[in-house]
Amino acid sequence: MPGKRTASPASLRWTFAALAVLTVAVLLAVVGHFHPFPELLLRGSRWMVAAVLLGYGVVRRSLLTWIFVCMVIGGIVGYDFPPQAAELQLITQIFLRLIKTIIAPLIFSTLVVGIAGHSDMKQVGRMGIKALIFFEVITTLALVIGLIAINVSKAGVGLKPMEAQPAAIAVQHQSASDIVLHIFPENIAKSIAEGQVLQVVVFALIFALALSMLPQARRAPMLSFCESLSETMFKFTNIVMLLAAPAVGAAIAYTIGQLGVGVLSNLLRLLGTLYVALIAFIVLVLIPTAILFRIPLRAFTRSVSEPAAIAFATTSSEAALPRAMEEMEALGVPKQIVAFVIPTGYSFNLAGSALYLSLAAIFVAQAANIDLSWQQQAVLLLTLMLTSKGVAGVPRAGLVILLATVGSFNLPLWPVYILLGVDALLDMGRTAVNVIANCLASVAVAKWEGEFPSRADARRSITSAVADEG
Repeated sequence: MPGKRTASPASLRWTFAALAVLTVAVLLAVVGHFHPFPELLLRGSRWMVAAVLLGYGVVRRSLLTWIFVCMVIGGIVGYDFPPQAAELQLITQIFLRLIKTIIAPLIFSTLVVGIAGHSDMKQVGRMGIKALIFFEVITTLALVIGLIAINVSKAGVGLKPMEAQPAAIAVQHQSASDIVLHIFPENIAKSIAEGQVLQVVVFALIFALALSMLPQARRAPMLSFCESLSETMFKFTNIVMLLAAPAVGAAIAYTIGQLGVGVLSNLLRLLGTLYVALIAFIVLVLIPTAILFRIPLRAFTRSVSEPAAIAFATTSSEAALPRAMEEMEALGVPKQIVAFVIPTGYSFNLAGSALYLSLAAIFVAQAANIDLSWQQQAVLLLTLMLTSKGVAGVPRAGLVILLATVGSFNLPLWPVYILLGVDALLDMGRTAVNVIANCLASVAVAKWEGEFPSRADARRSITSAVADEG
């Protein structure tokens, strides 16, 4: 069949070799808990896995494969060489800095082209209303699932207070008017410098509407400039993505090196509760939503896997934003919908973070032995529905919201400091779900607008993208 891609014999051999060596290494680690093996044997098995995965990555030659390979190798480096792993954080920081330089010009240019170059302004308003309805329904369901999960697992019950607490984190209590005011920029340069994504979106929306009011002769030069800027920033993204796999590996190495794998057993019930809740959210909410909107699941999964992997490892939704926008366009979502829905979703559709916030807030109450009634939990949920809006897609942003919410309900802060120790591990899953939910929102809105291609068109676009990649 034309366009069909089959795996080469070399690729299959390396795949089986990687699976075999990885299986042996896992078995050695598990059996080692009951019957200790020499450390040299265990370390040798780990690095044998690293060597085979490197060979697999060379054969496969795809970014997603290299991200997976670097994640595993980063974990091994972090476990075997913790001091050196801490130094690798520099690679991740460089990658995140370069990504942040992309965000503002990419959002501005794509939004301006998508709206000012659009002939139907009514459709733009209709699209915005549909996106906000989708965001609100999805994040509310995420909050409810988080609430149910922590009430079932009771992960915070029986937790002992910390003897020594770290220095307090400054929390700025915001009123409803402050939250609304924060949406609007007072200085666009300041908004860009501070990474205020929502403020950049608002500025770009107003700018695009103003540009659309100009005569065609006056509008054309600025539209042409923005189109060129948009295309340039996507090429810029491709260059920066060459650093994605090493940055992901460095992030994992730093996390394991700093916290150690022992942290997984210290708060295993909390970690398990969060990840089970996130999986439940994907299975019970996101997949049925995709089916409801008749979104091709296989094509969507393939497109979203790479941005989700980047978000998981870097714990930053922003790091995955350029790639997510590019992948959704390749899937067949119109540029103007991608440009509007995904950046807006970074403030209004952080479903993974919303789920975590409801779960963590009840965890704090359980740890402090404070029994919140269902009425009080409902008020807490409504509070989080408001306070979680406008959170920038940056690492640890949810922690600030959690502290503010806990303080407003007069709950103690010491359980939050315990969460701080494993926040990096908690942040991985919730950030990946944030990205998946935002990508799904863009496809759902496109379907709702009748502008998403058929299954056959989507399959052709994916096949074409894979062929270009190869």
